[in-house]
Amino acid sequence: MADRKQDMRSRQLSDFEGAWAFRREIVETQGGRVLVAGHAVWLPADGGLICDETGEMHLPSHAPMQVTRRYRWEADLTVRFADGRFFHRVPGEGGDVSHWCDPDHYDGTYDFSDWPAFAVVWRVHGPRKDYRMHTRYWREGGTGYFGDADGN
Repeated sequence: MADRKQDMRSRQLSDFEGAWAFRREIVETQGGRVLVAGHAVWLPADGGLICDETGEMHLPSHAPMQVTRRYRWEADLTVRFADGRFFHRVPGEGGDVSHWCDPDHYDGTYDFSDWPAFAVVWRVHGPRKDYRMHTRYWREGGTGYFGDADGN
């Protein structure tokens, strides 16, 4: 494996600006598995960045579906839903985050140890949802890999 100098400084908003590729795996506790592959673009807007994700979702026994989502990222790495509601704040060094979406709870982890690639893992549990979601981002045109839902 080639040596790669890692950038271990704390992430700033400007680090995310631009085009990224991503792969996402969602594994339900009951065994269902969903894969999404796509692109995420962080573009300047109103003093922050708008992150638009577009991708193709693959569900077992279903035709692929186009998916989109949008978030607003602020200078302090606060992430808001498209409608302005608070989602969470990204720790610049990486680490744990959480979000309560009544009646379900989201526990997440940002991992920047392989920058300029990074991973976000969410464990979602509650009466309506029970799954683990692992997303790996890398710069468009760069090298990325996709581990399993445990980040391996």
